[in-house]
Amino acid sequence: MQTEKRLPSLGETLFVLIGFGLIMILFIIKFDISIHLALLTTWFLIIMVGLKIGYNYREMQKGLLNGISDGLEAVLVLLSVGALIGTWIAGGVVPSIIYYGLAIIDPNIFLMAAFIICTVTSIATGTSFGSAGTAGIAMMAIGASFGFPLPLVAGAVISGCYVGDKLSPLSDTTVMTASLSKVDLIDHIKSMLTVSLPAWVIAAVLFLITGFFFNGNGDLSAATSTMASLNEYFSISWYMLIPAIVVIGLLAFKMPSIPVILFGAFLGTIWAYLFQGATFLQAFNIMYAGNSIESGVAFIDNLLNRGGIVFMLDVIALIIFALGVGGLMERIGVLRAIGNYLSKWANNPGKTTVSTLLAGFLGNLFGGAYVSIITASKITGDNYDRQHIDRRVLSRNTEAGGTITTPMVPWSDGGVFMATALGVSTISYLPFLWFNLLVLLISVIYGFTNKFIWYTDSNTNVSEEIVELEESNRKKEPATPVGS
Repeated sequence: MQTEKRLPSLGETLFVLIGFGLIMILFIIKFDISIHLALLTTWFLIIMVGLKIGYNYREMQKGLLNGISDGLEAVLVLLSVGALIGTWIAGGVVPSIIYYGLAIIDPNIFLMAAFIICTVTSIATGTSFGSAGTAGIAMMAIGASFGFPLPLVAGAVISGCYVGDKLSPLSDTTVMTASLSKVDLIDHIKSMLTVSLPAWVIAAVLFLITGFFFNGNGDLSAATSTMASLNEYFSISWYMLIPAIVVIGLLAFKMPSIPVILFGAFLGTIWAYLFQGATFLQAFNIMYAGNSIESGVAFIDNLLNRGGIVFMLDVIALIIFALGVGGLMERIGVLRAIGNYLSKWANNPGKTTVSTLLAGFLGNLFGGAYVSIITASKITGDNYDRQHIDRRVLSRNTEAGGTITTPMVPWSDGGVFMATALGVSTISYLPFLWFNLLVLLISVIYGFTNKFIWYTDSNTNVSEEIVELEESNRKKEPATPVGS
């Protein structure tokens, strides 16, 4: 006879969370075993708890598959971006951006310029992955030529990329957060601006000041050598930038991201064939195999020998394992149990804000960007309603806890992609994610000082419920509770 299902107890919930942390530490730090196997082992830990509280294998497998299914869009985006990176390097798009960047960007303002360029690119395209894989790679090469530490450059690049991922109406996470939080998209963006704008300004100033500080360590002869190498191996011209302009334009007109990115990859193939001396078959194969170059400049080879669908397969496998963790935890009720415990503690706007940030971060620990948005909004949403806090605050905090913390987790989709695409480990660039860290800090400050915390009129809500009930009764249909 099957045991009756129940929510995990506090002890069982802590067992899963602590067990997850210990597995990660032992596998990755102690024994240097693949993070993929660490996540796979966590599946069995969760399954063991699931069996104890009444779930059978088939039910948990369904939860596992549902979790993976929730992230399939991210997988398709990664495959598309991988193809784009490879062909845009081979087609001269990225090398031309690097060349002109070295020619016109002053080393004194480089870090701030990289932050701004990636901000504009991500807002125009709505994708942090696409922005990092194109403009971001270019900024990494320019920064290396100027003598900046690569983790610092990566911090500026990723900070800029996540401005658009958080704020752009073209971003899937922005649209998804507004939808799950039941907030109008434009109202959601306006709410985020109260946190993001001051965070962006402070981060820009910090990158500007740091750029002046590091200028003395830069070796401009490296920049000259890089430009010479790019000129030797690539045809550099303004019209190499046309694929980038076309893709940004299509995304700005709200065309679907995956076909647009794939179209951009195909344009890169055409450019490699027409202008870079590759045969069509060689250029076409780059979409799968990635770019290969031996320029003799070590960091240029490191940054430009990448891309292609193959480049993303390891990342995708890791994301699938992580999504499986999130799906299993959702299925056996661990995330719901965490939400119950958080709601008992979060009895004011400050604690409620912190609870949403924590729920989003947990989602990234156990899945990735999409999972984090679901956990942050679903676990803590009812608590905002109980305190009559406007759901615009929920949506704003959901983006802060979910989207913003994604590149901070080494095994999340954002963390894996950024480390792979930019060639810098998550732990190395983490201290320099100044925009992301400032968003978290300002969100907490607003919560505890009651700044930009808007409230609903509870009396209005009651009146709306009465009207809805009356209309429903007239139609002889069951009433729909407010907020459902």
